[in-house]
Amino acid sequence: MKTVSACDLTPYNSYRIPAQCETAYFPDTIEDVLTLATQTLRDRPYVLLGSGHNVILARTQYRTPFVIFNGHMDWIRVRNTQIETGAGAFTKNLCEVAAAHHLSGLEVFYDIPSSMGGAVVMNAGGHGEEMAERIARITYLDVPAAAIRECDAAGAEMTYRNSRFQNQSTCIVLAVELTLTPGDPAAIREKMERIKAERWAKQPREFPNAGSVFKRPDGRFVGPMIDELKLKGLQVAGFRVSPKHGGFIERTGPGTGRDLLTLIQTIQERVYNAYAIELEIEQRVIDVA
Repeated sequence: MKTVSACDLTPYNSYRIPAQCETAYFPDTIEDVLTLATQTLRDRPYVLLGSGHNVILARTQYRTPFVIFNGHMDWIRVRNTQIETGAGAFTKNLCEVAAAHHLSGLEVFYDIPSSMGGAVVMNAGGHGEEMAERIARITYLDVPAAAIRECDAAGAEMTYRNSRFQNQSTCIVLAVELTLTPGDPAAIREKMERIKAERWAKQPREFPNAGSVFKRPDGRFVGPMIDELKLKGLQVAGFRVSPKHGGFIERTGPGTGRDLLTLIQTIQERVYNAYAIELEIEQRVIDVA
């Protein structure tokens, strides 16, 4: 396990917001996470980061230590139609391994940037499919009990872009086992590349971003509302509403997490004033001291 003092967090968040924490830990094994949570950081607050693709760093300096899975906890093991993966494995890598073993069921996740832990916590999905549909077992750490536990998707209370892990900071997803189905390798690859091309055609890729900013409200879509309000291109410091897709915010120049949150709040206020709809942020705001 690696420990880094005065750790630069810029590479570990997809907005590439400049920030620093006093100490960062990079665990490699489940035992490392158990040691950190129950001994090294026991009774201390800490921030857990996966791939950093769905987060907003609201501060430029953090005294609170970070535990970062990015590039760590990333093993992938295949057994027949089951794949077990560490929480730090990237979904793209997992999809590549599944395709190489002629296993279908993960194609829609190929171009969703996330760690597997993050994909479970937020129940990632697209094209009418969700991660919950593939999960056979989740291994997690119950921090107060210092115990490794398991549950299935139902036990994780996975709903649209949510799970109980998102609301229980005392539980840390460590590993996931997925159940897939045998498939034709050419058809699997074709679906992966087709969905990737569709996303790239609609979503901004030229500038750093963290995907969809807001959850989809009942009965409406965020993008069309922002289009109707002519908010595309609206900018605060180095952050702007993407001209390509109104549901995304991209970083085009210097700016802080506070600048980004100011832009988000402006969008929320304008949407509420026009439609009486309260947009809920899908991304995780990290604003501890």
